[in-house]
Amino acid sequence: MSGLVAEIRETQVEPDSLALWFLGQNGWIVKSPGGIVFAIDPYLSDSCNPSWRGLDLARQVPVPIAPAELEADLLICTHSHHDHADPETLAPCAASGRVRGFIGPGDTQTVFAQAGIGEEDYDILWPNRMIERGDLRLTGTFALPTDAGDLTHVGLLIQAGSGPKLWITGDTGWCDLLAEAGLKHLPDAVCVPINGGYANLSHWQAAELIRRVGPALAIPCHWDMFADNSCAPHMFQASLTVKGLRHLYRLPVLGQRIVIESWRR
Repeated sequence: MSGLVAEIRETQVEPDSLALWFLGQNGWIVKSPGGIVFAIDPYLSDSCNPSWRGLDLARQVPVPIAPAELEADLLICTHSHHDHADPETLAPCAASGRVRGFIGPGDTQTVFAQAGIGEEDYDILWPNRMIERGDLRLTGTFALPTDAGDLTHVGLLIQAGSGPKLWITGDTGWCDLLAEAGLKHLPDAVCVPINGGYANLSHWQAAELIRRVGPALAIPCHWDMFADNSCAPHMFQASLTVKGLRHLYRLPVLGQRIVIESWRR
């Protein structure tokens, strides 16, 4: 068992908080005070390499957890791109029995089935649908698809009881509706892509989303995994600085815990 798996299992989360671990790209582990664990978009292989388009998509960061060792009450995929719904991660997770359920929007359902996940073990998610596991509540949020190959992207709002709200936007392009959806939920912390490649949010657009939504914590992601789909995270920090929001910046470190607390009370 990896050290990170043991740490997640042993971590006691304080009331009115969430524990968050970064797995790289848009991969996250969230744990509640009640001990419920959600895994989001775990990309724990090198399956995107080689790229059929000739891009350098070789994995740039270590695999923090072997797929067969991942433990979660629910594994959520925000869309079907393989760096988010990874067949080489999903299949070992399904076979291990350590993941108790899988959920994602429409186009992920085919990936789940191809990974050997039984129909009784996966479910569909859409914006505004709410799912509860113990004290942890998941709500699908709007995301603007980044290509016509998958038009069912979602983001995720995660909350335990009346504790802090964590918004993981998932891959999304910019539109005013995205900011309006964020304002509807008033998250305390936002995990947002900054790479700007292939129609995703740029670091400037991500900072503008933060400005409009007004969280207490802005956490960049989707910048570290592939040489040909990356962005230096300090550019997001710089964009926040220009908007007077430098103090919100929090750089995630692979495998290190972040504590999410509420500030809106």
